[in-house]
Order: sequence, then C-alpha cells, then structure tokens
Amino acid sequence: MTIIIPIIRILAAPCTKRERDRDRERERFGIGKRMMAAAGGASGRGARAEKVQRIFERFDANGDGGLNREEMAALVVAVNPRVKFSDEQISAILDEVFRTYADFIASPHVGLTLAGLLRTYDDGAGDVDRDFDALGLRLSTDAGEGDDSAAGAVSSDAGVVAESSSSQPPRAAAPPWAVSPNNGIIFESSWSLLDDLEILVKRLRSKQLQRSATAGAGVGDNNNNSHFDSFSEAGWSREIGGPSDSSERRVPWDETSRDYLSFVKEVAVLRGRADGARSREEAFDNHMVLGRGLYEHQLFRESLISFRRSCELQPTDARSHFRTGNSLYAIGRHAEAKEEFLLALEAAEAGGAQSSDILPQIHVNLGIAMEAEGMILGACEHYREAAILCPTHFRALKLLGSALFGVGEYRAAEKALEEAIFLRQDYADAHCDLGSTLHAMGEDERAIQEFQKAIDLRPGHVDALYNLGGLFMDAGRFPRASEMFTRVLSVRPNHWRAQLNKAVALLGAGESDEAKRALKEAFKMTRRVEVYDAIAHLKILQKKKKPKRSGTVGEGAYLVIEPSKFKRAGKKTTLRQDLAVALDIRAFQRVARLSRCDVDLLKKEMNETDVPISYSGGGEPEKSIRKAALEVILRRLLRFLKPETFQGAVKAINEKVLSVLDATGSGRVDLGMFFAVLAPICSGPTDKRKRAVFDSLIWRPNNEGGVNIRRSDAITYIKLLRAVYIPSHGVSDMLEVHGESDPSMVSYAEFLEMFNDPDWGFGILGTLVKLEAGDRIRHGRHTCSICQYPVIGSRFTEIKLRFSLCNRCYSEGKVPSAFKKEEYTFKEYGSESEALKDKCTCFTLHSTSLQWIIVVIHCLLMFDGSSSGLLLFVSLRMFPVSILLAFMLVITFSFTYF
Repeated sequence: MTIIIPIIRILAAPCTKRERDRDRERERFGIGKRMMAAAGGASGRGARAEKVQRIFERFDANGDGGLNREEMAALVVAVNPRVKFSDEQISAILDEVFRTYADFIASPHVGLTLAGLLRTYDDGAGDVDRDFDALGLRLSTDAGEGDDSAAGAVSSDAGVVAESSSSQPPRAAAPPWAVSPNNGIIFESSWSLLDDLEILVKRLRSKQLQRSATAGAGVGDNNNNSHFDSFSEAGWSREIGGPSDSSERRVPWDETSRDYLSFVKEVAVLRGRADGARSREEAFDNHMVLGRGLYEHQLFRESLISFRRSCELQPTDARSHFRTGNSLYAIGRHAEAKEEFLLALEAAEAGGAQSSDILPQIHVNLGIAMEAEGMILGACEHYREAAILCPTHFRALKLLGSALFGVGEYRAAEKALEEAIFLRQDYADAHCDLGSTLHAMGEDERAIQEFQKAIDLRPGHVDALYNLGGLFMDAGRFPRASEMFTRVLSVRPNHWRAQLNKAVALLGAGESDEAKRALKEAFKMTRRVEVYDAIAHLKILQKKKKPKRSGTVGEGAYLVIEPSKFKRAGKKTTLRQDLAVALDIRAFQRVARLSRCDVDLLKKEMNETDVPISYSGGGEPEKSIRKAALEVILRRLLRFLKPETFQGAVKAINEKVLSVLDATGSGRVDLGMFFAVLAPICSGPTDKRKRAVFDSLIWRPNNEGGVNIRRSDAITYIKLLRAVYIPSHGVSDMLEVHGESDPSMVSYAEFLEMFNDPDWGFGILGTLVKLEAGDRIRHGRHTCSICQYPVIGSRFTEIKLRFSLCNRCYSEGKVPSAFKKEEYTFKEYGSESEALKDKCTCFTLHSTSLQWIIVVIHCLLMFDGSSSGLLLFVSLRMFPVSILLAFMLVITFSFTYF
C-alpha cells in the first residue's frame, strides 16, 4: 500500500508578491479567487471526498468509525441493486477487500476506516458517482467546506504524519489530479509551478477558443469530439492513482499558431525554474509536476520533455519512465513507449514494496503498447500479470479477455470478461467484447443479450451496434442487420465498413437497388478495389437476373453432387477432395501472410536464434520457447505487415498451428517443429521448402550436428503436419501410423519419399503450389456457372455439357440444376492456351502446322480477334491454303463456343 499524504487545509498566510501577481492574472481572465476555489472544490477532490464520507456514514451503523463485514456487505448489496449476490460471492468480495486494504483496518471488530474506503475508490475498485447516485444521496451546497471535513477525517484515520516538505495543501483551483491523495507532489515549489502552468494553459485555451469562434468553428462542431461516447475505452491506465478526469473533451491545440509558440517559450521558462531547484529531488518533483500538468491538458509533446528531464534526474524512478511511456504512446510513438514501460517495469520490480502499487498499471500500459505494435500474445502475458497483482483491476481483466479473443482463445476470453463484468456491472465495453466472444463460440442468443446490454448502457456504442449487425447478418436476418449498420452510420457517418456491410445486408434482403447505392457510398469513402469489384459483380448479376427465376438474385439454382459422381477426364485434373483441402490451406496461407515470407528467412532464424534446451514431459530434449517469445520471431519473419494485419496473422497461426503443437496448454512450443510445420507453406521453390523442413528437424536437439534425422522424428512430424493442415484425416493418421519408437536414421531422400506420399504424407503440396501460381491467371470472359464470378486460376469444364466451374464451386461439388446427370466428367484447364490447344486436336493436321496455328491464334487474341489481326496473319503469306482454311475453322469454332 502506498502512504496517503494527508490533505490539511491551512489558513491563508500573507500573500507574497508572486502570489499577488498570480491573483491579478486570474482576475484578468474574469476568475476571482473565491470563484475558482468554489469551482475547484466542486469538481475536484472536495466533492469526491464528501461523497465517500456520505457513503461511509450511511453504512457505519454503530458509529465506531469503521465498516465491519456486515456493514461492508450491506454497502456492496446496496450499490449493486440489479445484482443478486450469493453468500459465497459476498464472502469472497469481503475477504479480498479486507486482505488488500489491511493497512486501513483499525481492528477486526471496527473494520475498514474512511481512509480505506476512499482508497478503494481511488484504486478503481468502484465508481463513486455511480454508487452515490444509486444510494440516492445528496451533496451539501458548500462543497468546499465538505472538503475540509473529509480531508481531516482521512488524515486522522490514516494516522500518517507528513514531512514538512510534503505537508503543503493542494491549491483551491488545482486540477482534479492534483487534489488526489496520490498526486505525488512533495515540494511547495512544485505547487507554485503548477499554479503558473495552469494560468498559461488557460490563457492559451482562451486565445484559441477566440480564434476558432472567429473562424466559425466552435468546440462543439469539432468532428473529433462529436459522439464522444460512441468510442470504446482503450482501458488505458493513464495515471497511478486510479481513473483520471482528464478524458473530458478539450480544445484541439493548434501547434503552428503564434500563441502556441509563445506558450512553449513560457513553459521553457518554467522548466528553467525547475532546474534551479535547491536539490536534485526537488528538481525531479518540479519536472514531474510540470509534465503531469501538461499531460492532463493533452499537451503531450511538451509533457514528454518534462518527463524526459525527470528520467535524467532519477533514472531508477519507475514513475518517470511510466509517464514518459504514456506521453510517447499518446503521440503515436508506440515502440519507444514500450521501451519506456519496460524500463519502468524493471525499476518497479527492483523497488520492492515501494513500487508495488504502480506495477499493475505498468503491466497494463505495457500490454496496450505491445498491442499497438501487433504483439497480442505478449500483451496477454502482461494483462494476466496485472490481474494477478490486482485482482480487482476490472480494466486489466477486460483487456485480457479482449486480447484472448484476439488470438482465438474464446473460453479463456469468456472467463476473463465475465470476471470484469462481475467487478463492474455497467462496463459497456466488456459486455460488447463478451458478446463478440460468445458469437465466435456459436452462442448467438447469449451474444445478442450481451450486445443489447452494452447498447442499453451506452446507446451510441459503435462497436456493439456494428458487431450485433454482423451477428444478424451471419444468422441470415438481413433486415435487422441493415438496421444496426444504419444506426452505426448515424453515429459515425464515415464508417466505411458499416456502409459496406449495410450494402451486403440489403443485397441479402433482396433490395439490390439500395445495395448498389450503398456500395457506391462505401466506394466513395474508401476507394478500395474490393468495393469496386463488388459493384462490378452486382452489375453483372443484375444483367443476368431473370424475373421468373427462383433462388438468390443473380445466382442460378444449383445441386450439390456427391464426390463419387464427379469423374476426371484425365490424371492431370485435380481430385475434388484434394482441391477442397488445398483451398483451405491456401486460405490459411493468405490470412497468415506466409505466402510472402521467404523460406530462407526460416533458415536465417535457426542460425541466429539461440534457444536453451529444455525437457518435455516425456523426458525428450527440445528447444522450446513461450508463445510470447515465439511471437517476437514471427514479427521478424512478417516485419512487412502492419500491426493490425500482424494480429490477424498471429490469431490464425495460434488457432491452426500452435493449438496442435501445444496440445497440453503449457504455453510452450517446440521451435524446431514449428519451423518445420511452417516451411511447406512459405514462399519459394518447392525443393527449397522441403529442404527447409529437413533442416528444421536436424536443428532439433535429437538430430543436431548430423546429416540425418531419426525416423521417429520424421513420423511425428508427418503426423503433426497432417493434423494441422488436414484435420479431417490428421487424428486418424496419428492413431494409424506406426514406427514412432524406431531408432533408425532417415536420409533426405528417404524423408522426401515419406513427405511426398499422397496418402500418408503431404502430397497435397503440389496442388497447393498450383493454386499459388493460378492467382493471377484469368480465363477471358468465362465466368463460373454457379457463382457468376470471373474464373481465376484453374477452370473445370464438363466435357459434354460444356459448363464451367471455378475452384471453389468444383471443390464443393456444385453443378447447375438445369444439368442433371448420373455422373459428371470434368477436365481442368490451367489457362486459356490449354483450352485452345485441346479444341485444336479435332483437326488431323501435322503437329508442326498445328503449333504454328496455335502461335498465330495467340497473336490474334492479342488483337482481340479484330480485323487488323487477321490482316496481319494474311500478310505473312507463309502458310499453305489448307492450313489457312483449317485456321479459319478454328476461329469460327472458338467464337461459337467461347
């Protein structure tokens, strides 16, 4: 527990010349000392302390100056009227409170003192205003006098005698953070600097308000401040002493104006005064107060200068590094903020009990800074540590739940979010994230309830409205989804994702004209090529729409055929089942962005990463690391990704790969096996990928230094590989494959035979490589007969009925309902040249002549079949008449059927 410095209001002493000058400066702005005292007392510590005292007096039934267990239980129940607590829950809450705040327990019979209750609210365990309103209490008209009595009570109950340098009272007009008992202000010179800084800030704000009013743009018209309550909280632990009141809307500072530049010079003068302090400790306190005051007014760049100076004066002080990190994060320098938080964490851990109160806040803010860089697994570690250090830290639990949801660990996320809601029932953001988690788990009814609770608590909650719209759309309730997205746009008109999803919902509801307009609006907002493609596809569907046709607008009705009725015209045509598996792997490869990660980078990591050898549960040596450390390696491999895209990649890898490699839930992963599992789907030639797999297995402790690997390691790897990428077969494979205890060694050639086996290995790699190469292949004007999209990659054509399917529809076994047969025979064309060559086989021509015809056809296709192309061909005059006639037949045939 930190020592609470008593707030003792001292009688006014004769004013010094400097104080008289400050008073005249205040009066020049139309604010007298008495008015400022009243305003400061009502909005700052005075009102808060009086509220806590009123709550305390309400439940101190025996008047002994403390709240025993029965009285505390009555308080908990009364301030949570909508919650029905069991006896066990009440007992657990009281045990936690009395253990955490043991320093404020006068005796077991008396219980928690007023100072202890005030401290619980300062630590964020409750909301004073909410509890005060729930009890129906009222403040007295003279808030300033209430402040005196409350402060005196805190002082006497705490029993702390302040040092002469730290016994100065807060000024009447001090900002809210300065009147907190945890303000950390020690020296009188710091109070003087703070008063002068407040005058400078008020002068700057007044001038900027006047300028904005002259320009016709008031504060309320600022787009950044409109709908302020619509944004979710970041959970940011901004200060050490609990929630701060500085989240209020403020004037956006114009840092290019002359007034601002003058303000910067005046602040530099104040820093000079701080540097001229009598001792190093006083100078440190001066700069910390200046930085804190500037930070509260969102003057982050100036606050950073002061906090940097504090770090220079006391490099081992955790608070200076903590607040430096806050300022760096506020101006978007997340990497530097993370480094400062790490320094603060190191200093706080070295400081022992003196820094115990700041440790949870450092962990929370470090986690937030890591999330901003995309390091979500590392953030989970710090949120979890903060929740362990402070079990009542509901924001840490909420952030932990949100981060766990972000990596796909839904059960753990649900537990953490429910715990946060238990600690704070009206936490709208926690309800929203819990709704998203439940939706991901398939519990849609509970998810709808949680989203609705968030919306009831904050009607303009954009995230809750948007996610609820997504849930309705997934459930096929398109009109309700459109309504939710419309409400999002009413709060934030520039939300292009909501506009795009509204268009999709309208299309699902059958309102294609409205959907087209919504798509155009989304395209205006973002200019993304995906939106343009969607608009083009919608136009195609509208052109092909027939009034009497049933089914989805723009899509033909289709049948799903069982795999046994899908035949191949040749061995080169991919099996339908293999294509389905390869498409799933390709989808994961795209989300994880591993197709852009060169396989050579894996070898580089193996050569440069020094991992200590540990022993698994079975006694086998392995190079294992924690998931958070593995995330750092992934960040180096995927350094080209933006933070939010990297988070999506980590989620995909955690769900698909790490969940199999860490089946026991230990939180550690065999790094060599991890590299071997990733290597086949990285970019690079197929031979290089296979060689990287073998090298990764050699890098493991069992095989390190040799040229061969153990057969048991090869078999284990193949089983894990199939369990990751072919889960429908992977479990059975793990049961059926034998030879795990075989001590013999396997060479690279023998390993390739095992790897390439289509039934027990990873023979699907060839199909995957074909999909990778087909991403840029188009088939002219050919569209899929089912989804109506242009065919990309391979085109599968039924050899008799002549309809074409794309990769996805072929793998799903869909055929147009107009073509009913007992069985279907498909031929795969990787490009249009293959299709043309196949059609030319109907002519009995010399092979050399046929090749020349195909070459000329390619030339004509370059001219798009125009007359100029034909003239070019005729002008060559290099073929016999028979070949020319055959060529004309090919052209006629192509234009007829293509």
